[in-house]
Amino acid sequence: MRRFERPRPLRTRPSVSVVIPCYNYGRYLPQAVAGALAQDGVDVDVLIVDDASPDGSADVARSLAAADPRVDVLVHEQNAGHIQTYNDGLSRVRGDYVTLVSADDVLMPDALTRAVALMEHHPRVGLVYGYARSFTDELPVGPRRTRSWSVWSGRDWLGTAARQGRCFLVSPEAVMRREALEQTDGYDPRLPHSGDFDMWLRTAVRWDVGRVDGPIQAAYRVHDANMHLTEYAGWLTDLRERRRTFDILFEERAPDVAEVQSLRPYAMRALAKEALVRGREVAHGDSSILLDHLRFAAETHSAIRSTRAWGRAWADATEGRVPGPAPWSRATAKVRHHLRWRFERRYGT
Repeated sequence: MRRFERPRPLRTRPSVSVVIPCYNYGRYLPQAVAGALAQDGVDVDVLIVDDASPDGSADVARSLAAADPRVDVLVHEQNAGHIQTYNDGLSRVRGDYVTLVSADDVLMPDALTRAVALMEHHPRVGLVYGYARSFTDELPVGPRRTRSWSVWSGRDWLGTAARQGRCFLVSPEAVMRREALEQTDGYDPRLPHSGDFDMWLRTAVRWDVGRVDGPIQAAYRVHDANMHLTEYAGWLTDLRERRRTFDILFEERAPDVAEVQSLRPYAMRALAKEALVRGREVAHGDSSILLDHLRFAAETHSAIRSTRAWGRAWADATEGRVPGPAPWSRATAKVRHHLRWRFERRYGT
């Protein structure tokens, strides 16, 4: 169950380590580092981990380190991939709290102060997040005052994530207690698409979860080089990776925790139901696309085949009558998405 609390000021001065992995994002590094350092009331250290970028990112990183003693640099001699880059950085953190922020994203002023204040007052909270807003060129502007704190028991938050079959975090807004981070074995190389989600689920098995409600905590940059889930292949890949992440949670992360194991059918049903919806949305008259989503749904939760929605969709796909979305359908989906966004923007789940 979520508890809403009035925010309280930070009475201590804890340390926070910010890991900034970078590959060919040298042009974004100055803004990312400036955002990480713009935090009152906490001692921040920044580690830039450059993954052998050919664009001169390492030189930019070194110049930033030379200008501020709080900034350090680790440069890979050979490209190791993003998971290894994350883990190399996280293995070197020394702060009481830790966050990992991609070089193209930006922490908002005092975001770490707000997140750490919640954890300082709640020693059982191992993960705090907030609202991450997307942007392209100009950083978003919004309120900086914290409206409230949300605090869940980890298992309750995990149950909500499982029943919806999805992750509530973008990533740059997440701050972890270092002790909680150390109880994981870092990012899992088997999950290049959903390693963040896996990290949050693992943490929620053992720790409580908090959220800073109100302000924009981080800005997620949208540009041509990052991943979007707007195409057919992207949605199906995302569904498959979320299923794999849940499978690993249930089979490896908490195999003996009955409370966690009881969530598996809910997670699989949520993914199957979403596959039906997504298949309809992205098929655009192509029955093979809808069939792929239906097969995924049936593999994930076999009981979905007994529903009317699956039966209608299967008949349409196999008989080749998959019309493009009607205008009213697109309008309804847009309204539904907006309402869902507003709820999640305010409450975080």
